[in-house]
Amino acid sequence: MPRTHTLLFLACLLAGGGLSAQDHPVASPAVPAAAKPAANSQAPAAQHKFWDKENILLFAGVGGARMMDYASTRYLRDQGNYEWLLSNSVVDNRPLFVGIELAGTGLSIGVSYLFHRTGHHSLERWTSIVHIGVGVGGSIRNYGLKPPSQPLTAQPAMTIQARP
Repeated sequence: MPRTHTLLFLACLLAGGGLSAQDHPVASPAVPAAAKPAANSQAPAAQHKFWDKENILLFAGVGGARMMDYASTRYLRDQGNYEWLLSNSVVDNRPLFVGIELAGTGLSIGVSYLFHRTGHHSLERWTSIVHIGVGVGGSIRNYGLKPPSQPLTAQPAMTIQARP
């Protein structure tokens, strides 16, 4: 089996494991009194459903921040400024740029889900909080930039001079 097929098989195997159970039940079926932990023992952290109210609001915030990033980057380009993170040709291709923004939102939700599945519920929330902060901060910066003093088409061309 070629190496790429092996990697693809392993990726499918690992990805399929999470599909069998989306959320764990909070309460277990009737537990006998003898099996209950003592009152002084440390109880495990309370689990929550992945699609609870707080996560839904955070994911909506991530989507909103990505939409603000799209609008502010288009504003930046329309004023004649250069995009420094992505190439200008990617930003100027509007369907591609929308796809990148949607993929960023999906990736953020996916990372949060991985943290949820592994029990890192604080990191699950902070992934969205940081994503919102970075997106809104970048949008504020984009809207705050002044247009360049020279139009983009009037930039001096590099000339090569021959030696005498």
